Amino acid sequence: MSLSGFAAPWWFLLLFVVAAVVVGYVLAQRARRRRTMRFSNLELLDRIAPRSQGWPRHVPAALIIVSLLLLTVGLAGPTAEQKVPRNRATVMLVVDVSLSMEATDVKPSRIKAAQEAATQFAQGLTPGINLGLVSFAGTATVLVAPTTQRQSVVTAIDNLKLAQSTATGEGIFAALQSIQGFSAVVGGAEGPPPARIVLMSDGKQTVPDDLYAPRGAFTAAQEARNQRVPISTISFGTSHGTVEIDGREVPVDVDDGSLQEVARLSDGQFYQAGSAEQLKEVYADLGEQIGYEMKEADASRPWVLLGTLALVAAAGTSLFVGQRLP
Repeated sequence: MSLSGFAAPWWFLLLFVVAAVVVGYVLAQRARRRRTMRFSNLELLDRIAPRSQGWPRHVPAALIIVSLLLLTVGLAGPTAEQKVPRNRATVMLVVDVSLSMEATDVKPSRIKAAQEAATQFAQGLTPGINLGLVSFAGTATVLVAPTTQRQSVVTAIDNLKLAQSTATGEGIFAALQSIQGFSAVVGGAEGPPPARIVLMSDGKQTVPDDLYAPRGAFTAAQEARNQRVPISTISFGTSHGTVEIDGREVPVDVDDGSLQEVARLSDGQFYQAGSAEQLKEVYADLGEQIGYEMKEADASRPWVLLGTLALVAAAGTSLFVGQRLP
């Protein structure tokens, strides 16, 4: 029951009417007492008049006053900050499919755990979110353009294939291009919907070597900031992951630093997940952030409900106490 804000505060002028009802009731009780005192034969009055009920006879009137107060607050339209589903937003899920994702430091493997968590993320997003999918290794591919149809995204996640190299910047640029194309189509009078990139990777960019190169991850992050598209980065894996390449075991440690910088440069957030469960928790947290927003919403229902109940109680107690409506 909120009293933090009101959509129609002018309804509080009815409080003057409520006050007038209170004054009228008090005056009526005093007038009744004066009429009683004017009765010439008080002994006869005491025998024929019903026994005074004392304060309980005022309960119906008090309940009516309370009901009027509650209903007045309800009419004034109290509002409260509530979590509501977003009805328009664009999210691009960008997934690293480099060979390092074969590492089994996260069971059953990094790629399998990533696919399962990403699937849950896609299925759990609120219906108003347009979700797209980009995979990247040495190059980036837009597998699914932004859509509210979740099954196409889930199918594409299930069919992710690993490849050599890690071109993180290309993945970000591909996502930005997809967002631009989609926004140009659905923008309308309200402008393009807000957009965000969710980037999951387990290693450092290798193509190109320089993160600040024209197609590098840091350059792409700065471009995302210019376009007001924050990047939520997820560093996935452990410091003891290895994969076998050409018959030799190669360490594939996670690179928290570069992903943290990508998030900072784009005004986004950085997350670290060292297990499948942690990755699911990160995606669940992102789903809450992306799928819902806090808005001032109508909160009048509890006031109207209580006011109606008080009115019903007033009628009931009036019939019980005085055997008549007040």
